[in-house]
Amino acid sequence: MTLREQVLARYVEVNGSHPMTPEDDAYVSTYFSTVESVVSGRSLTADDVRSSMLAGLVPLPSYLRSDGTEMVHADLLSLGDTAGGLSLLPDWFRAQFDDEAVGKEEWSSYLSGQYVCLWTVSPRTIQRKDVLTERISALLASPQAESAAWLASLHEAVDELDELEPPFTAYDRLRFGGPVSRDTMITAVRRDYPRPVDS
Repeated sequence: MTLREQVLARYVEVNGSHPMTPEDDAYVSTYFSTVESVVSGRSLTADDVRSSMLAGLVPLPSYLRSDGTEMVHADLLSLGDTAGGLSLLPDWFRAQFDDEAVGKEEWSSYLSGQYVCLWTVSPRTIQRKDVLTERISALLASPQAESAAWLASLHEAVDELDELEPPFTAYDRLRFGGPVSRDTMITAVRRDYPRPVDS
């Protein structure tokens, strides 16, 4: 089995087998990159990246297009650069979290390739998303729709989360088994608690 075939098999183990529609393919081709493109200008080859995926040093692909092309974040290798090399990335990544157990859990989640909820995946953006979703959830737990201050706080958090998150595609709702964070934390909130209209 080739490295590419091994990566594809691991991807299906993690994500299940769900059809990619032409719309899904167009989405991932617009917002994500091929493995070959992320190694352009580097000494690494696409198979080096695949080996690193299988070794648990970089995330699995975020998507497989319907033609089997592995699609990844364009900055897939940038955290390795920051850490001083892919071999150093696991320890560096986990050390960015104050809680050791959280660091280990987030590293495992990162390697799954399923952090498609962020334009850029890093400890900083992961932590910021957590802060924002917790803030939104706390505000929604005690709604004060008549309060201008409450609405302003809510929309401030929603707007910042909106900037961190891509649009998602229908495939994501299949593999995650339901609504994604954009559905529940951005779209639904803006629908249910619209900004006040200036008079």
